[in-house]
Amino acid sequence: MPNKISDAEIDQLKLSVQPLIGVQFDILRLPRTVLGEFEPSQIGTIVGTLMDACIPKLSEMIEDNEALKEVGIEKHEGILGDREGYPDYRHVSGKRMELKLLYVDPVGIAMKKPPTPREPSARLTQKVTVKNVDPALDVLFVVAYQLQPAIDDNDVIMPTVIDFEILPMIDCIFARDKRLSDSGGKWFGDYETPAILSKIGRQKVAGGMPLEEATYGRKESEGKDYNEDTNFGKLKRIPYEPLQLFLKKHGANYAIRGSYPHPWIITNDDA
Repeated sequence: MPNKISDAEIDQLKLSVQPLIGVQFDILRLPRTVLGEFEPSQIGTIVGTLMDACIPKLSEMIEDNEALKEVGIEKHEGILGDREGYPDYRHVSGKRMELKLLYVDPVGIAMKKPPTPREPSARLTQKVTVKNVDPALDVLFVVAYQLQPAIDDNDVIMPTVIDFEILPMIDCIFARDKRLSDSGGKWFGDYETPAILSKIGRQKVAGGMPLEEATYGRKESEGKDYNEDTNFGKLKRIPYEPLQLFLKKHGANYAIRGSYPHPWIITNDDA
């Protein structure tokens, strides 16, 4: 692939943002006693907005941490011009970073537990496509955080960065889109709406019948052969092996196999 960001450039990015590990977000100090009333999804909504805004300002917020001044991240103006403009950050190297957060279950902190294992909710939406991703500059910046006791007060809990991964964005996009096509789905318009086979569509494929590919529906009741993929781009549904290994490492739901850039399978022994 011409002009794709190199492994050496990604390694340099990782080195520059390494000081984020261990940072606690003092802007959100949660009393330990109230956490029992929260579910992870509620925490994720609160923390996601705060981290997105605070990461570029950490060197100003935590003045006694000199290393944070070398991180080199600033807010990007966004090239899509909407509320969730892409990408999130610009690095001093010129690279562009799209932030996604991964919630890691806390240890020794009582919280509500969902009835089924959680799938990470962060996603690369249909607004991020081959049309606006620059292979030479763009990366996916996945930050794993955990609720941990504040260094200065064991009864106060704060979001704490425990790990991160940086991946070529173009590889994540290709893997996401290949999963769509491999499952019989397709894009409608010029990379505008991802759609998957509906129940009717799957029945037609099984019966060797042609599909009606001019339109799609939003609900099964509309009777279309394709329905809009409402779960498109969730992290587990981006079958790029390094990303899935990162999810596995932190106890999140992950995909065990994929076909981009070649077939791969994650075994229990893979770290």
